Amino acid sequence: MHRLLALHEQVGSGLLVAEVNVNTMCELGSGGVSLVSMALRTLGVWGVRVACGAYLFIHYALLVAYIARSSDIVTNAVGIPLWVSATLFTSTLGGLCYFGSQRVIGVVNGGLVVGILGSFGLLVTVGSSGLDFNSLLTANWVAVPHSIPVIALAFVYQNVVPVVTTSLEGDLPKIRTAVVLGTGIPLVLFLIWNAVILGTSSSLVDPSGAVQAISDPLLRLRSASGIVAPTVEVFSFLAIATSFIGFVLGLSDFLCDLLKIPGGGRRSPLPYLLTLIPPMFLALTSRDIFYQALDFAGTYGVLVLFGILPAAMAWSERYSGICLPPSVKPIVPGGRLTLAFFIGAAGFVITSEAISKLLP
Repeated sequence: MHRLLALHEQVGSGLLVAEVNVNTMCELGSGGVSLVSMALRTLGVWGVRVACGAYLFIHYALLVAYIARSSDIVTNAVGIPLWVSATLFTSTLGGLCYFGSQRVIGVVNGGLVVGILGSFGLLVTVGSSGLDFNSLLTANWVAVPHSIPVIALAFVYQNVVPVVTTSLEGDLPKIRTAVVLGTGIPLVLFLIWNAVILGTSSSLVDPSGAVQAISDPLLRLRSASGIVAPTVEVFSFLAIATSFIGFVLGLSDFLCDLLKIPGGGRRSPLPYLLTLIPPMFLALTSRDIFYQALDFAGTYGVLVLFGILPAAMAWSERYSGICLPPSVKPIVPGGRLTLAFFIGAAGFVITSEAISKLLP
């Protein structure tokens, strides 16, 4: 249930981004409006600073998490030192992003996606054979606030909404359909995966015949069959690799604009070095940094950039006297109450997470 509530807020956030984006397109008379342009128009310079800071924070935190987890997988698989695994993963995929053409990157990314779908199907098929439906009826509501940042991170898509609005030429009904259905497909896959993970039998029999209780659901799934454990690692590695490519390209382009590096001709290596080297070294500081980076990215990155900021931009646009085209209507109903809910819910999670980390 809490996953559905978190997804509901994610859908509303995406629609708010679309609403402000379409209005900004109408005012500026151009397509391809970025989040930075939207923040500057509605919130001013401070909004741009918050948007840029959150964007950088999300990308660096996730790159740290991706390098940490992928290097751990490679090290466990072939037995090489962790720093060697991190260097190989970062340099191989980073080199692909820098030297590869769009066509080559697209082909590699397409192959990774095929591998993801194949390993996911195998995991669901094997894992669902030992499904315990009674386990799916158990809920831990106390853990809800702590799970929201990771859920928000898993469903983050709002950064591509401006591209969708431009492709659909500002057609609000089509944009609404694209956002709602576009989040529905990942939701189905997400719920299937969670059902397999959480519905796996809570106890296993070891070779001696004794019954062992295992609290970690992913560990239970890995222990269910000999083929599951390596398939989980393959699925994780492929999913990380394809996400890593996208985030490297996105952050390097952002840094290129931030540093005012002219485009065209031979690409400067500086944005790529700034994108890859800092997270690689941070990823080697701790074996547990993967989960810490995901938590921080979801809490202080996604919930700020795509939780608070879209509602704040819509609030400023609707109620601060910004001139809007007469034909434009809010995509998200509910007025100030709805916008206050988005800001308050994201703010509550951020505050509760910050307090829980400060308290012993």
